[in-house]
Amino acid sequence: MDQNESVNPEKTALVVIDLQKGIVSMDTKPHASADVISRAAQLAKALRAKGGPIFWVRVTPSADKKDALAPVTDAPPRSWDMPDDWAELVSELEREENDFVITKHQWGAFTGTELDLQLRRRGIETIILCGISTSIGVESTARFAYEYGYNQIFVEDACSASSQEEHEMSFKTVFPRMGRVRRAEEVLAMLG
Repeated sequence: MDQNESVNPEKTALVVIDLQKGIVSMDTKPHASADVISRAAQLAKALRAKGGPIFWVRVTPSADKKDALAPVTDAPPRSWDMPDDWAELVSELEREENDFVITKHQWGAFTGTELDLQLRRRGIETIILCGISTSIGVESTARFAYEYGYNQIFVEDACSASSQEEHEMSFKTVFPRMGRVRRAEEVLAMLG
């Protein structure tokens, strides 16, 4: 098999970004949240069956909300007035007891979390990355993963954003420079 189309499942982790109630309820493009959730769950089931770990990442502010970034920006800051279940991962993911849940307080899953430590302790070399939002949480996580030296596979149809333009910018310009861009069916084939 071509090296670009193979992975060692035991050295591969699935990292799924922000498939939580407060985010999947937003309108996403080009893929509906329900489709992203379904594909992420399929990928998790397939990799788990081959011995690879699953990392479900969610974002929420700390209780006092003091960790929210507040630099001067042109876009208005996000309101942190959210329902109590906003950070709850959706049940359709079919999480299992041995899966990991990483709680982040910033865009990327590496900043201020134990994600890198847990990946390295398990000898992970490759990350399969998906989730919402493509151009924010997924891309921020991908940039750190690239700088930390992980191989990456970006699952195009298991990601989505607030606009098609944002999604396409990441997938056409950024991700091909940091790893392999594939569709869910291609990644499932890689996993056997």
